[in-house]
Amino acid sequence: MPTSPAHSSEPATSTPRKVTKRRGQTRRRLLDAAVEVFAENGFGRSTVEQICERGGYTRGAFYSNFASLDEMFFAMWEQRSSAMLAQIRLAADSSSIDLSGLTPAEKLRAGTELVLGVVPVDDQWYRINAEFTAHALRNPSLKKALAAREDTILDTIVPILEKALHRLGRRIAGDPRVLGRALVALHDGTSVQCLIEDENAAARELRLELFTRVVTAYTEPATHTHTHRKEGSS
Repeated sequence: MPTSPAHSSEPATSTPRKVTKRRGQTRRRLLDAAVEVFAENGFGRSTVEQICERGGYTRGAFYSNFASLDEMFFAMWEQRSSAMLAQIRLAADSSSIDLSGLTPAEKLRAGTELVLGVVPVDDQWYRINAEFTAHALRNPSLKKALAAREDTILDTIVPILEKALHRLGRRIAGDPRVLGRALVALHDGTSVQCLIEDENAAARELRLELFTRVVTAYTEPATHTHTHRKEGSS
């Protein structure tokens, strides 16, 4: 029988191990195997043995890279977050869309669509993330670690968002982190709808419409119209 999952009650804050080229390859293969196992079995029912068997490694290889399945999840989360943020940054900096001739509203929608195009709505990852979040909510230290990583995402994405909005002629009105949190919440909610209605193009169109409306509500034109004095006035 497989042993029970190696879940730790402590957040993944251990001292980073030195990552050699070979160790890096091992970590990647274990993480790839874990994605498959977590998605198939559910995070709470997955074991170290199952992941090692899927990846072709021993328990020793696992524990030389990860202290627990909880730590492995955070490594997986950070790997995916880094890749997603890199794609968002590229999209935000992209000049692949011609904004000339578009109204301000059309520019905002076009920019929003460009960025949303690189934000994955992935059934496999959604299930893993949702199950781990439920697991973390039962564990105060894991919940705290998860919140810290969400804050890190916001700290990274807000400057990207501000830069992208500047290119579209807009700026954030108020606290930028409020808009960041609103967009993260919107992503989570609309992802469920898109996954449930995966063959319905209207679900993704609604996702784009909602994102555009939220960005519009939390932003304003970057330039203000100045009132000019009449010629000859004092």
